[in-house]
Amino acid sequence: MKWFLILWACPVMLLAGWYGLSYYDMSFGFFMLTRQTHDLVFQIYGNVLGIPPESIPPLVARAIIVDSFIVLGIIAYRKRRELAAWYRRRFGAAQSAEAPSLASDASLSSAP
Repeated sequence: MKWFLILWACPVMLLAGWYGLSYYDMSFGFFMLTRQTHDLVFQIYGNVLGIPPESIPPLVARAIIVDSFIVLGIIAYRKRRELAAWYRRRFGAAQSAEAPSLASDASLSSAP
């Protein structure tokens, strides 16, 4: 599970870091981090996909969000027993069929 998270998070962080630095032209002397490269990369992707280059970043952001929900769903499924135990500790155990509720006790005692 640890490697699954690492292999998902590293490309996402690398892409987000490159996008943020190149968008604001914080190149630190590296050509890959310049705004010129940023525009060129999205222009190439736009030409290959046949869509305007300015529509690609929102599509990538949506894809990352969907992938994140899928990854979190897989983690929640794998950890469902631990999550259920935490929920029971945090919010109290659900009443079992053996333990009658307080409402049914009150109605029985008030009956003639």
